[in-house]
Amino acid sequence: MSQYVSRLGRRSPSAAPRLRLHRRPRRIAMLSVHTSPLHQPGTGDAGGMNVYIVELAQRLAAINIEVEIFTRATAGGLPPTVQLAPGVLVRHVDAGPYEGLAKEDLPAQLCAFTHGVMQAWAGHRPGHYDLVHSHYWLSGHVGWLAAQRWGVPLVHAMHTMAKVKNANLADGDTPEPAARVIGETQIVAAADRLIANTAEEADELVRHYAADPAGVAVVHPGVNLDRFRPADGRAAARARLGLPQDALIPLFAGRIQPLKAPDILLRAVAALLDERPDLRSRILVPVVGGPSGSGLAKPEGLQKLAARLGVADVVRFRPPVGQEQLADWFRAASVLVMPSYSESFGLVAIEAQAAGTPVLAASVGGLPVAVRDGHTGFLVDGHDPADYARVLRRFADEPSLAARMGRAAARHAQSFGWDTAAAATADVYTAATQSHRRRVRSHHG
Repeated sequence: MSQYVSRLGRRSPSAAPRLRLHRRPRRIAMLSVHTSPLHQPGTGDAGGMNVYIVELAQRLAAINIEVEIFTRATAGGLPPTVQLAPGVLVRHVDAGPYEGLAKEDLPAQLCAFTHGVMQAWAGHRPGHYDLVHSHYWLSGHVGWLAAQRWGVPLVHAMHTMAKVKNANLADGDTPEPAARVIGETQIVAAADRLIANTAEEADELVRHYAADPAGVAVVHPGVNLDRFRPADGRAAARARLGLPQDALIPLFAGRIQPLKAPDILLRAVAALLDERPDLRSRILVPVVGGPSGSGLAKPEGLQKLAARLGVADVVRFRPPVGQEQLADWFRAASVLVMPSYSESFGLVAIEAQAAGTPVLAASVGGLPVAVRDGHTGFLVDGHDPADYARVLRRFADEPSLAARMGRAAARHAQSFGWDTAAAATADVYTAATQSHRRRVRSHHG
């Protein structure tokens, strides 16, 4: 391998099949090692990334790019392949025990996962896949090897980055391990193109991981605007969910872990009620989601905190729900609260706004792109519960605020359709294919 190839961690041209002349790839191998697109978001490690992969794959298929998604089998007896939609196939790969394998244990199973991917590929004619698109660093490692072996470009999406998470840790949260930092650095060097959710994420890739700015493309995730829409409004949604019509309902929806900071919402509500005990009879705080990640260590921690703060009577814990019912929770809420410490984009913020609900969020990661401060919601610097309590008091004292901001939020969300995201991703694939081809040509030249 030449010095140029090894230095950049690029693929060896010797593995490249005959160069194909078409520009846009026809069939993508998409890799999602640690979370299946068939899983319920809001449970375990399933979240925004699951939604992202499912929606993106379906919209790519609609513009004639076939997608095969490789994911780890997490139960016995799963069919080897599942047709998710026309043109979208999910392949279950056996790698490690089905149950009880934490995300931290998955690096040890990457070799087995890669073997499963290679076995699937071996059953096809040469050139079956035109490009590999990996999601999250665990998949990136498999993608790096697969793309090199198949002689095709690698496009990678980080979704979250260890260095960024470690710089914004919640109190008592566990830092990401050094092995992940090293792995991410290798993938950044190996990928033909990196997809970032926001311009800020693109800057972080360049700053923290020395990514080539020319190789980073910004593609905002989309939202399913057919599912997340104001529909028949707040009153009807509250009636369906059995919620009081006149209550202030600040909603938390997502995985229960320190990173997402649901505790900040509970502390803010406690501060608000200390100052305004009259609000207790007309406030309800739903927490919709299941424990995840480092939150699994103490799954009952948030319930205990609610009791300790004296707000257990106004907090309702609900398990994760399907997308249709989640849309109803958004419609029913006065405001969605996202006090996260780190958020690569915050898809939930766009989904809530598309349903006509304003968002109160920490000013971190992609949330300043997702939320227009003062128009579709409020952004808060830092994580002081008093700051969140102050905004909640405004919603309590100005009953028209939620409706007014909600209308602006629904308009704002219209620019985040998945069709736009899929078209932009297809353009990234084309660019990756061209630069990969140029590089192979220069080696052969």
